[in-house]
Amino acid sequence: MSRLGYSASFEQFHPTDMLRWCQLAEHYGFDSVLAADHFHPWTPEQGQSAFVWAWLGALGAATTRLRFGTGVTPPIGFRYHPAIVAQAAATLEAMFPGRFWLGLGAGEALNEHIVGGYWPEPAERVRMLVEAIEVIQKLFTGKVVKHEGKYFRLESAKLYTMPETPPPIIVGTAGPIMAKRTGELCDGFLTPGAPDEKLRMLMGRFEQGAREAGKDPAKMPRMIQLHVSWAESDEAATEAAVREWPNGGMAFPKGDIRNPEDFAAMARLVRPEHFRGRVLISADLEVHREHIQHFIDLGFTEVYVHNVGRNQEEFIKAYGEQVIPKLRWPEAVPVASTSAR
Repeated sequence: MSRLGYSASFEQFHPTDMLRWCQLAEHYGFDSVLAADHFHPWTPEQGQSAFVWAWLGALGAATTRLRFGTGVTPPIGFRYHPAIVAQAAATLEAMFPGRFWLGLGAGEALNEHIVGGYWPEPAERVRMLVEAIEVIQKLFTGKVVKHEGKYFRLESAKLYTMPETPPPIIVGTAGPIMAKRTGELCDGFLTPGAPDEKLRMLMGRFEQGAREAGKDPAKMPRMIQLHVSWAESDEAATEAAVREWPNGGMAFPKGDIRNPEDFAAMARLVRPEHFRGRVLISADLEVHREHIQHFIDLGFTEVYVHNVGRNQEEFIKAYGEQVIPKLRWPEAVPVASTSAR
């Protein structure tokens, strides 16, 4: 079974178009969907940013096989309280059993500053995320929950609509501390593309945390999101990357930048060479296959591909016909949820 996933870029495309393309992706052999959860696009020119949680229910109803999850939702008390995230996730899993997974992360000022207030430093955002995960896991037990923590309070909260099994909690992380905590606390991790040595380190820390918590890391999903630009020529693919996804060429932390207009100003400095090692730019589908296979061979169980260009339909068909059938995956390992421990 293929574990190649399609990245639904809500920063770039209308949700109705995304729904149609995800149906097409299912038809052409993609196995799952990673749906971005943004309030703003990265740049105004990207042009969209729909509410992903409204769309996810439509995705579940419009497809039959696709698994799907958020990539990623920040339950740290700005746009979302963790209790509301838990309710939304439980509802989706109750409606579409075995198909939804809950992707969580520490958030970015681009999307979270809209409600005002102090924007915490990265270390504090991680602490907020860890407590938010605790709240969500308590609610996933289906019991009445009271919680008095540093960042969140719950007063007699109970989820009445519950799935038979809570959805897996997958945490988006690019750092060693949170990778280890994810292994300890959650069901799997998601990371962006990075140099091999960093990815091996993250997987090692994740596996260490899982083993210390008494879990088998071999049964836990390890997900990666890869950005690519595919077109009919290398020149067209390069042009699409620079025009549509300039943030992919910005090799610096972006979590504290607040406005799409600020990203647009920085985008004027982005050149094709800045995408090297960050976005695969190629018209050769064999190069794309080798790129994806490399990360499968590194040990990732699910690879989500985001084509940064506007040619989504052509990309899906090309991958379905010439990339997905040629990928070599290891034997499937059953994944057990630990969310309601």
